[in-house]
Amino acid sequence: MKDQQEEVAPKRKLGLFDGVMLVMGSMIGSGIFIVSADIMRNLGSGYWLIVVWVITGVMTVAAAISYGELSSMFPKAGGQYTYLKETFGKMMGFLYGWGLFTVIQTGTIAAVAVAFGKFTAYLVPVLNDAAPIFQSGAYKITWIQVLAIFVILLLTYINTKGVEGGKILQNIFTGSKIVALIALIILGFLLIKSSFWSDNMSFGWGAFNNLKTDVGGSFLQSGWESISGMAIMGGIAAAMVGSVFSSVAWENVTFVSGEIENPKKNVVRSMVLGTTAVMILYLLVNFVYLNAVNRDGIAFAPNDRVAVVVSEQIFGSGVGTYVIAILVMISTFGCVNGIVLAGARVFQTMAKDGMFFKAAIENNKNGVPEKSLWMQGLWAAALCLSGQYGNLLDMISFVIVLFYMITVFGVIYLRFKKPDLERPYKTWLYPFTPLVYLLIGAAFCTLLLMYKQQYTWPGLIIVLIGVPIYFLINRKKAA
Repeated sequence: MKDQQEEVAPKRKLGLFDGVMLVMGSMIGSGIFIVSADIMRNLGSGYWLIVVWVITGVMTVAAAISYGELSSMFPKAGGQYTYLKETFGKMMGFLYGWGLFTVIQTGTIAAVAVAFGKFTAYLVPVLNDAAPIFQSGAYKITWIQVLAIFVILLLTYINTKGVEGGKILQNIFTGSKIVALIALIILGFLLIKSSFWSDNMSFGWGAFNNLKTDVGGSFLQSGWESISGMAIMGGIAAAMVGSVFSSVAWENVTFVSGEIENPKKNVVRSMVLGTTAVMILYLLVNFVYLNAVNRDGIAFAPNDRVAVVVSEQIFGSGVGTYVIAILVMISTFGCVNGIVLAGARVFQTMAKDGMFFKAAIENNKNGVPEKSLWMQGLWAAALCLSGQYGNLLDMISFVIVLFYMITVFGVIYLRFKKPDLERPYKTWLYPFTPLVYLLIGAAFCTLLLMYKQQYTWPGLIIVLIGVPIYFLINRKKAA
């Protein structure tokens, strides 16, 4: 029976276009509409806002180009888990998979689904106004969380019906949000009556503006002051937490390599085309922010929702809020679908290696790992109820970049360790491209360790908990 089920898996149902849509759809969630406020508060300058997004873009595309070599060498389901396992051994692969299941993949699903619920509340105010379903002290369960759980379970169910249903849904929602973002970019320059571009970009490179809020919530500004280069670098690293998290999940396409046509070529093409397109869109959206809103308006946008403030400038206060609410709903719904579709394939691959629940191995009659999908979906739903998904995601940006760095280093390591392995695709501008990522990533992680420990050690602890679990699993297997 198992052999018959596994024969269904090799069917290649995802083409290059589907791969690009999966990359773009998984990357674009709610972050681009929110995180620029925090970046501006950290840096206080339009120039530095753009620098942060450019650095993030260079990092992201360099990583995607580097991953391409590994994807052509190991063109099978599991993606990054498989690359780490094949390069550095089972333990490294397991630690990545452990982090992916406990919080990286499932925490992202939870956070983006709750973002869908929060923006839905703009259109359906009763979601905000209703009393909590349950409350005990600071802990509560709201209707927004219930809606988020419903979305997760609905998309999990749809994806159990076959990869084609998930693919169609992904293409529709990703296409819709790309068109909507392009429209926002164009209208953000055409319909804005008062441009703030010159003011936002007139501040010097050698200083920050220290933006502060007093107890009453009004905004105070100290004057421009020169500060040390290390302080600037620390500020950039802290600001990049948001931009980096808004730019991850592109590697999800590697998780479904087993279902992509001509994976040795199409996986790398999907990653490079998708990440490049998204980072260009992100940069243009931030140009719109800087054109439409002054510096304080970006830094102190209500609830950090810069896109809402900009939309109100374009369409008016009433209509603008609804426009962005609908756009974010489309964006987050498609993002959740892409991450749900891809993640379950990693846990299935881990199960085949004896590193996850055995039940996750089986495909259903539609050729998809149904039980793995439900395990992922139910844990993500539990994280929705925890109320801690937002904090967890802040904590794991460091760990995500750390695993990216280890994987990118694997390209260089295998060139020396196994030079004779077939490489249908070789990293463009090797070794410059992987070294660029490793240098920027190392600087980012080091500066976070120095200046923002709250973003580092919790994620490391979550991953390191996997070490004794790995040895426990292997001891049971040996017995």
